[in-house]
Amino acid sequence: MGRIPTKRGLAMLVTLFVLSITLCSAQKVNLNFSQKSLRTVLESITEQTGHTLAFSKEAVDLSDIVTIRVTDGDLVQVLNQLLTPRHIGYEIRDNKIYIFDQPSAAVAEAGQKPPQEVRLTGTVTDLNGEPIIGANIVVPGTTIGTVTNMDGSYSMILPQGSLLRFSYIGYLEQEYRITNQTVLNVQLAEDVATLDELIVVGYGVQRKSVVTAAISKVSSEELNVTRPARVEDALKGKVSGVQITQSSGQPGSDSKVRIRGIGTINNSEPLYIVDGMEVGGGINYLNPVDIASVEILKDAASAAIYGSRAANGVVLVTTKKGATGKATINYDVSYGWQNPWKKKEILDAREYMIIMNEAQINDGNLPRYNSEQLAAAGVGTDWQDETFYYNAPVQNHQVSVSGGTDKGSYFLSFGYFDQAGIVGGDYDKSNFKRYSLRSNSTYNIFETKDRNFLNNLQLGVNVGYSRNKSTGIETNSEYGSILGSALTFSPLVPVYADEETGKAILAQYPYAVKKGDRVFSIPPAGFQEIANPVGMLNQPTAGLNNADKFVGSFWAELTILPELKFRSSYGVDLAFWGYDTYTFPYFLATQGKDMQFSTVQSEMNRGYTWQLENYFSYNKTFEDVHNLSFVLGQSASKYTYRNLGGNDRDLLENDPLKANINYAIADRKEERAWGGTGGYNFDARASYFGRIDYNYDEKYMVQATVRRDGSSKFGPDHKWGVFPSFSAGWNLTNEAFMDGRPEWFDYMKLRASWGKNGNDRIDQFLYTSLMDGGQNYYFGGGYVVNQGDPTKVGETSGQMQYGSSPGYIPNPNVKWEESSQTNLGIDTRFLQSRFTFSFDYFKKKTIDMLMKQPIPSYVGIGAPIANVGDMENWGLEFELGWKQSVGDFHYAISANASYLKNKLINLGNETGEQIYENAGASGVGSYVKGMNGEVFPYFYGYQTDGLFQSQAEVDAYVNGEGVKYQPAALPGDVRFVDSNGDGVISDADKTKIGKGMPDWTYGLTLSADWKGIDLNFFLQGIMGNDVFDFSQRGDIPAMNRPAWILDRWHGEGTSNHIPRMTSANPNGNWRSSDLYIKDGSYLRLKSAQLGYTLPTELTRKVTVQRLRIYLSADNLLTFTGYDGFDPEIASGGYTTIGIDRGIYPQSRTISVGANITF
Repeated sequence: MGRIPTKRGLAMLVTLFVLSITLCSAQKVNLNFSQKSLRTVLESITEQTGHTLAFSKEAVDLSDIVTIRVTDGDLVQVLNQLLTPRHIGYEIRDNKIYIFDQPSAAVAEAGQKPPQEVRLTGTVTDLNGEPIIGANIVVPGTTIGTVTNMDGSYSMILPQGSLLRFSYIGYLEQEYRITNQTVLNVQLAEDVATLDELIVVGYGVQRKSVVTAAISKVSSEELNVTRPARVEDALKGKVSGVQITQSSGQPGSDSKVRIRGIGTINNSEPLYIVDGMEVGGGINYLNPVDIASVEILKDAASAAIYGSRAANGVVLVTTKKGATGKATINYDVSYGWQNPWKKKEILDAREYMIIMNEAQINDGNLPRYNSEQLAAAGVGTDWQDETFYYNAPVQNHQVSVSGGTDKGSYFLSFGYFDQAGIVGGDYDKSNFKRYSLRSNSTYNIFETKDRNFLNNLQLGVNVGYSRNKSTGIETNSEYGSILGSALTFSPLVPVYADEETGKAILAQYPYAVKKGDRVFSIPPAGFQEIANPVGMLNQPTAGLNNADKFVGSFWAELTILPELKFRSSYGVDLAFWGYDTYTFPYFLATQGKDMQFSTVQSEMNRGYTWQLENYFSYNKTFEDVHNLSFVLGQSASKYTYRNLGGNDRDLLENDPLKANINYAIADRKEERAWGGTGGYNFDARASYFGRIDYNYDEKYMVQATVRRDGSSKFGPDHKWGVFPSFSAGWNLTNEAFMDGRPEWFDYMKLRASWGKNGNDRIDQFLYTSLMDGGQNYYFGGGYVVNQGDPTKVGETSGQMQYGSSPGYIPNPNVKWEESSQTNLGIDTRFLQSRFTFSFDYFKKKTIDMLMKQPIPSYVGIGAPIANVGDMENWGLEFELGWKQSVGDFHYAISANASYLKNKLINLGNETGEQIYENAGASGVGSYVKGMNGEVFPYFYGYQTDGLFQSQAEVDAYVNGEGVKYQPAALPGDVRFVDSNGDGVISDADKTKIGKGMPDWTYGLTLSADWKGIDLNFFLQGIMGNDVFDFSQRGDIPAMNRPAWILDRWHGEGTSNHIPRMTSANPNGNWRSSDLYIKDGSYLRLKSAQLGYTLPTELTRKVTVQRLRIYLSADNLLTFTGYDGFDPEIASGGYTTIGIDRGIYPQSRTISVGANITF
């Protein structure tokens, strides 16, 4: 046989070679390794492809550490990515992958030409393929380097053969030898240890892997998903151990923030620190978009560095700063429509008539409405529909500019937020506006590399300003508020009176409220202060709150030695706030809503705090395993306050534009003016603090902190307090015996801490006796009532002698309130850090609570303050998270839950109990109480045992002596329980019937993105709490009722829970009892957002670097068994949490928006 021709054989060999390459290329591999050796990765490839690995240990080093994540990657491309940059060659043949050294071009001999230069381009991305902006690319030991741009792209010229290092904060470094490459794309993997350095602690930062205290963090990305009006609301449900309850849905309303429960009766608000500066009045002045991160210091070990102010936890806010690079402009805009998420079910006109008739008949009277009226009643007026402002607008605009050079950086921002309320927003009676400005800048004043001491000086200025303007209505009152009236006013009354009735109203009440020529209906007899809610929205009165706040910190940091720095800062908090209001004559009801003259009032307040702090910080590693750091410093602060206000009456004309004090024409005796400094010159503190941290090879960690605080609020013998803390941690996974652990087990750290904090939140000078004035006496005369008009000021005669007396009983021994806390915790990571879990147990005890002592009224002066009470909280906290990527699809789940038990140990008085809320006028009586051994506070009332179904049951309900317990009761009335067994139903039988504080709080966040589409859901909820549904007013029988009254008793067996209708109410059915208590648990879809980021190749055509559009919904769904407006209720103080008198509900908001980067 003949030979294959040479050309044909060559063609066949080429074909076989190409085919073999094609087959190899067609093979797919999946890799997910972090910090593993190159050999381990290659062995995984061979297992997946069926190849074997062939190499010489002497010729090739495969010990390089590799981080790589590939899904369905091409075999040849993966091998190129792994081996080419490391100057390793390979060949695939005979089902083997041959690995060999691929030497670079010989280095030029001495005296020869320098190495040839190479132009290199590429991109730097993370493992998800997202570009890393500002990544550093340098040749170590030279000045050759660059940074990536907005696309993560770079371009540079460097000598051939150079070693090139790629790095970015929070990512693992990568190094590559550059030979003949012209394009090099690099993926950087997250470095968990480096990311830990972003945890902010008091006076510094720490790596999370060595943190031994209980600290939770919320990033700017998490904060800004919902674009909230207030920072506190954005934190809700984001971290364990922190309960945040919004006071109401009114725009600008505050929130109650409790870190690990109510720690004291005195004041349980946390300490707020913004960029190192303590701020008063909370952080509602902040624009949430300006915030880089929020850290919550929950245990005493983390908070002890703040000493006397940190008994209730610390909220550390760090605002954004500029980064090195060209200027970046961001514009965020959103516009939304707000609506009530539900209406409360109440009686319509026909149902109302039936219930009113039934009450009349049960009381032995004739029915009020006949059958014809019942038939014609229909639905009547829906006062909720008439009151709510549907599609109330809310808008948000934020502009920021940031950038910097090696000499300094800057961040500038402006924000505008405008929200109209869903009740009164269309009448400018419930609105909130905020304007905000921020300038954060850092300057590198001096830097030299000629020496290693005194070689760097940095200066920084962080300044924020906000102006808030708001109007508001009463948000949670049963006494004639707008919403309270919308729920209780008669549905038989129309919004406007007919023409004839209107004339009659005006004839009797000339100042009756009108809209144009139409007169608003007034209430029938018996409604007291409950009035037409639409008329109330139109009444000629207005009140405007205004607040201006400047918070700034100015600092300088000097590097004394590489490991030793000195920092000095001066901060200011300057706040102005006031209230301007006017009322013109009007009439809406005979009780409380009948104004016969005009009034005007204006008030201004100013508060100023300065803070000076100086401290040294030291951080050094010895012999690569001994890590030592310390902070040592001092702090001083001083607060001054001043206010001025006045009012007058009888304005020259009823024009809102002229409603100011100078326009009033009343007699000077009608004027009132007030002002002062709050009864003190200043409130001052002086402090010394220190903290030392040591860890051995990041294996064993210990920390000790101490702060000594002095306060002007205590007497000479008790001004100073010392607040220490100790904590320790153990990283088990850094132990040698853990080297053989499963690959899915990444990390475990145990933590333990103990510490003591203080509280000095009382008035000034209570340790001594000050004099109160106003005890004046007129010798030779007195005060004579104005006989012509008793509403006006009368005449005085004689000689006034100024009188004064001690204002209160002093207590020179009053001292710091103290809180000690023990914390045990564990932090873990699994499955290459995709799954994280942490757990904390804490027990916190507050002793020497600062409270005023009860004294008999005949003493005639104020009660003394004393350290008398104790309170205890303990709880469990859980946080877990999951992150994973599958190709272009990335998703994350994070959840947290907290369990809390609170107990008042000692109230500090003789009885160990105290009433905090009482509504005797409405027939409810006392209903909130504190008592030793119980949760603080709790709902207080009678226990019930169903309803009497017949007179026989009433007669049979007797005590041991055969005496009826409830002789005035009739069938259908409530059977109250003789709780103490004394044979009498009395106040002594009232007991704990519920509580407003939840046992469990929790939050769940779900997020995902795929090829520019992103989706985020955030759910938040509470369990184990009650609502006191204050829906009944025993003193107003004619009021409308909730729809559940239709299930009342109206015959034997018809109901065993809701009593019969009666106006006489001889049994006192609606005194405080468990009939008012309802389950307040809820789960709320707090926010849902769908976004899309347009491709950059499209947006850059119009000079836009990034454009994201989104659709979001807030409070979209709420799952609850409570039938009121809203289960989230915290209006007023801590003693009124969970009491619903007609709460202003939170709104369901649908918004559209865009995030634009230029």
